Amino acid sequence: MTYILPHIREMKPYEAGIQPSEKRKMIKLNLNENPFPPSQNVLRVLHTIQEDTLRLYPDQHCDELREALAKEYRVTKEQTFCGNGSSEIISLIFKLFIGPHRSIAIPDPTFSLYYSVASIYQVECMKIPTRDDFSVDIDLLLESKANAIILVNPNAPTGRLLDIAEVERLVSKFSGLVIVDEAYIDFANPSSSAIPLLKKYNNLIVIRTFSKVYSLCGIRVGYCFSNKEFITALETGRNLFNVNVISQKLALAALMDQEHLVRTTTAVKHIREAFSNNLRKLGFAVIPSKTNFILCSPPSKLGRNGAKELYNKLLERNIYVRYFETPRLLDKLRISIGTKEEMATLYNQLHQILQSETF
Repeated sequence: MTYILPHIREMKPYEAGIQPSEKRKMIKLNLNENPFPPSQNVLRVLHTIQEDTLRLYPDQHCDELREALAKEYRVTKEQTFCGNGSSEIISLIFKLFIGPHRSIAIPDPTFSLYYSVASIYQVECMKIPTRDDFSVDIDLLLESKANAIILVNPNAPTGRLLDIAEVERLVSKFSGLVIVDEAYIDFANPSSSAIPLLKKYNNLIVIRTFSKVYSLCGIRVGYCFSNKEFITALETGRNLFNVNVISQKLALAALMDQEHLVRTTTAVKHIREAFSNNLRKLGFAVIPSKTNFILCSPPSKLGRNGAKELYNKLLERNIYVRYFETPRLLDKLRISIGTKEEMATLYNQLHQILQSETF
């Protein structure tokens, strides 16, 4: 006898990628972490935390952080919700707005956590193929007749950005709920954000995170914007004290330093473009990216298993990139953008491997 629900027992847990020991000397380019440290504001606030801060419960509604986010993004606090990472927000949306035996349409490939969460909540996941160049086909999404549509923009793992006019066309023509995940939008162009569309449409939720552009993966703070009714539902359905006190304080400190965000995202963009050009010189096919990672195919001379073999050879050199065992990505690697020094080392190692007679 088992007490585990049958559909859960049959599932495999979601795996984010290899998490190597920090004691190991390595170059870690597999989880799209920001290569630059957080704002000095964050470190200053971290050093001011007192005993009572830890002894007492945090603000259960994240009021100060929500006020600051609302001011920064020109919405109201009542349109703003904070969660324990965007992953909590994603789970809440499935639990509160979609529910079992209903359906979502989502471009494929995309952030595979959505597939796992759909399975957990027994939601039918309609994977809508992207075009040959991995661009999203809005018309196919609209034809799906799903209860909700999820759009990761820019998309992961492809790095492709859908134009805001196309995003609005989707939101305006679809009668169901549209969730736009903008985890990487600041590496593209903030003017491409769907947040301003909230003034016109009531069927939209826009998800953001402090993990990527703010270099704060470790504190697990996500946030989203929507209409007041949807935010009230999220507040009703969330766990008690879902964002811890340290995370709230550090996220607020990071938000207050927008100059740091601009500096670091600009640097990431420059490194991304330079490294993309270097990959092309080595014979890689590179998909133009608007994120802090690159999806690329190794030179065709390596054969159909070239991406996986190259991935393993980089692992032997303690360089971690991402390889996906999914049909449309079997010949590709996803490489997060690191520092200039890390990318130079990776380039040199790739050059050596490709020159090797044993490859």
